[in-house]
Amino acid sequence: MIAKELEFEGHLIDSMIFPKVLDTILDLDGEFEIVEFRVGKRKQDTSYARIIVFGENEEHLNQILKELHKVGARIPEAEEVELASAPADKVLPENFYVTTNNRTFVHHKGKWIEVEDIAMDRVVAIRGEKAVCLQISEVKKGDLIVVGEKGVRIIPPERPRKSTYFEFMGGKVSSERPTEKMIEMIAREILELKKSDGKIAVVAGPAVNHTAARDALAGMIRDGFVDLLLSGNALAVHDIEISIFGTSLGMDIKTGKPVPGGNRHHLYTISKVIAVGGIRKAVEMGIVKDGIMFECVKKNIPFILAGSIRDDGPLPEVITDVMVAKSEMKKALRNVDLVLMLATTLHSIAVGNLLPSWVKTICVDTNPATVMKLMDRGTHQAIGIVTDVGLFLPTLYEKIRALSRS
Repeated sequence: MIAKELEFEGHLIDSMIFPKVLDTILDLDGEFEIVEFRVGKRKQDTSYARIIVFGENEEHLNQILKELHKVGARIPEAEEVELASAPADKVLPENFYVTTNNRTFVHHKGKWIEVEDIAMDRVVAIRGEKAVCLQISEVKKGDLIVVGEKGVRIIPPERPRKSTYFEFMGGKVSSERPTEKMIEMIAREILELKKSDGKIAVVAGPAVNHTAARDALAGMIRDGFVDLLLSGNALAVHDIEISIFGTSLGMDIKTGKPVPGGNRHHLYTISKVIAVGGIRKAVEMGIVKDGIMFECVKKNIPFILAGSIRDDGPLPEVITDVMVAKSEMKKALRNVDLVLMLATTLHSIAVGNLLPSWVKTICVDTNPATVMKLMDRGTHQAIGIVTDVGLFLPTLYEKIRALSRS
């Protein structure tokens, strides 16, 4: 057998990091010897562990080390990061390093440099004095790309020292929680964030329009609890359809009954908005008088609408090039502290892939598979709430308002 010495530092016990380390080694049929373990005596103190990991051969050991790297393993001696040039635009060297969404550092020219704009399933390039996280589409010929795990350090998420809602709810899904209390906790978290100038993004699907959630979301935007809206063509179209015709997908929003000829309303809506030059113009001209997009325009809240192959129209503001839309979403999400995902599978997973692991993430959907897929694809920090957005969002808005007044 061959071996490698590793060290770990942080809140290893209460954040369940060290148990993950040992489980990983055992699951991969490796062996270990704990050389040193120092336990923090108070909740703010970190712990330290030094272990030797054994593999059957070099290939087996490297397989174990790759997995341990994801939970914060580091080589005791600081190794220089290995770099290789990209042979062409969008082409990567062999064995390029693939990022996680955890805080990441590279050891370059004797210094540890934090990787900027970290997100999962990307690559790291050294550009000048900076280490940057890039999509494959952003790689240019000659970029110095990090290869292998040498000189790369990951800081995995740890349990907060201060008790919060996210401390005990993160990474779990259930429809059996005490919903009223749970929504109140989220409302308190939102209020605390806004008091400290935190940024909140909302990712919303068109189902928000077909329920009372539309008025609640519009109210949250109007009252300053939303700093960014991410969605698609359908949310905007049906929101504006309600404002103009009082229907959503041809159904009367008050009675829930179909309106004769209502199936054409969303197409009439698209045509009207295109004719005047876009959503902002439609609001300024008084064509759109209320709703989610109305409040975004009035409050100057940025919104990004990413197109899909299913879109009718689409509206002028919809970005039909998905790579451009992804790039714009990534830029808009910088410095966001909390993301609220509402009844949209594809947009939730897409945005989740762009988020670093320390961004608080709440995913609300009637389908438990949506929140499970989100976490299975790497957004482990997400809280999954299996419920109707039409019940959740109005209750959340009322809780926020009530707590604001108290």
